[in-house]
Amino acid sequence: MPMADLGDITLHYREDGTPDGAPLVFANSLGTDLSLWDKVLPLLPEGLRIIRYDMRGHGQSDCPPAPYTMGALVRDAEGLLDHLEVRDCVFVGLSIGGMVAQGLAVKRLDQVRAMVLSNTAAKIGQPAMWEERIAAVREGGVAALAEATLERWCSKHFREDEARLAPVREMLLRTPPEGYVGCSAAIAGTDFYTPTSGLRLPTLGIAGSEDGSTPPDLVRETVDLIHGSKFHLIRQAGHLPCIDHPEAFAQVLGEFLKEVGHV
Repeated sequence: MPMADLGDITLHYREDGTPDGAPLVFANSLGTDLSLWDKVLPLLPEGLRIIRYDMRGHGQSDCPPAPYTMGALVRDAEGLLDHLEVRDCVFVGLSIGGMVAQGLAVKRLDQVRAMVLSNTAAKIGQPAMWEERIAAVREGGVAALAEATLERWCSKHFREDEARLAPVREMLLRTPPEGYVGCSAAIAGTDFYTPTSGLRLPTLGIAGSEDGSTPPDLVRETVDLIHGSKFHLIRQAGHLPCIDHPEAFAQVLGEFLKEVGHV
């Protein structure tokens, strides 16, 4: 269980693939952990150094008291990559992980040579919406939001398959309430439209046609801020296409890695 002590936070991470390969970094969404990417990794091209980590307040990483700021989450990713001596990675972020990708690319272009913004945006929702969710978790834990969250995340077809839905529900429910609240506060306070519009690096946007959290038009709006970016819609996929359509996700990611010369 590799842990990176970054001074003010200790993050749980995992490395797979080729130790001296081109680095590919994955950042998870709110309410998930690094197992989010389990189904995608075996389908990716060979020769990559694959790094994934649990965001603060999630998985086996430290869970400091809420609230968190997006700046802190970006520093976490920056510190981890410095700890692992990573430069010129392709950074794949889903939802809040995609916000971290944007912030990190603005701050450290030496670390990020290209990024994949999956099911994310420069701004997600309004502060009042996040305040309501924070209050609900403070009152009744993550379970208070679980079923409504799964309905936004997953397509109707996926939700009807309990064998596939159950592990997603379990991953959500094991998220520490303090971590969920902390990261919700970070999302509520983030508007990256201006800094993201100044980015000039290869970017792929991925959206799911059935995503109720970050609908395709929202993802496309953010990706279009970046000159020369590409957008791909995975049909019948929800907010977590890496889980409900891992083959399609891995294919489009693999093609992007080849296009930018990363494999």
